Amino acid sequence: MSTTAAPPTVADVVAFLERRYPPSWAEEWDRVGLVLGEPTAAVRRVACVVDVVPETVAEARAAGADMIVAHHPLLLRGVSSVAPTTYKGRIVHDLIRAGVALYVAHTNADVAAPGVSDALAARFGLTGLRPLRRPSPGSAADGPGRGIGRIGELPAPLTLAELTRHAAAVLPATAWGVRAAGDPGRIVRTLAVSGGAGDVFLAEATAAGVDAFLTADLRHHPAGEHLAAGGPALLDAAHWATERPWLDDLAAHLRDDLGVETVVSDLDTDPWTVHAAAPVLDDKEPDREG
Repeated sequence: MSTTAAPPTVADVVAFLERRYPPSWAEEWDRVGLVLGEPTAAVRRVACVVDVVPETVAEARAAGADMIVAHHPLLLRGVSSVAPTTYKGRIVHDLIRAGVALYVAHTNADVAAPGVSDALAARFGLTGLRPLRRPSPGSAADGPGRGIGRIGELPAPLTLAELTRHAAAVLPATAWGVRAAGDPGRIVRTLAVSGGAGDVFLAEATAAGVDAFLTADLRHHPAGEHLAAGGPALLDAAHWATERPWLDDLAAHLRDDLGVETVVSDLDTDPWTVHAAAPVLDDKEPDREG
């Protein structure tokens, strides 16, 4: 008689994920949970991805994954068709045909402790972590350590210019890289981080009294007005790069607790693919008028 334990099912993986990241913790507008897949199907290998796109689906299929766990929802907004002639419909058909289940943990993973921003904070060695924005008191997500973003202390003070270079080195590489706003010589001891789009948390970063705030998708006017009002320096990284670190933690939990094999996608799904810095002008060169 074989003593080898049967692999977990899709339902087992879902139950595990929903203990770590309860769907009730997600924002009302979010769409998390099991998207497709037979609950009784066996799961031996899980692919962890930020985005469900044709390229990450192909990568998961090539790796022999039985299930994909993604951060960003495939079907966030209502659709009236999943015909294979549509972009998302093609993905749905490919997954069903290959027998690959799909699960999403999005804002419920953002607010968790540990969650998306804990993994981001770890890239900088931040200590003394606390949430940037706590859940509403009495809400489903309210609890010790939980909330959006993290605030912590750097291992050693850095200037903003040094921190920007350090961020580009410790975050997954993208063409976007990391840009910063503020005095390059400003000393940064306390840093707030938030995976994904974070300019809605600028007020929280200011109220927390941090020296700098690192996030993604910062916009021109909110950033400019924030700095003009005396807010902390800003670092803007690629959206994908700020959320990719969480995949390593997710994969480790799946391996350790469920015994499944995992593959983590390093496929850069950031849409920006080319970056060119402006040339540095020689101050000694005289101005030329056209």
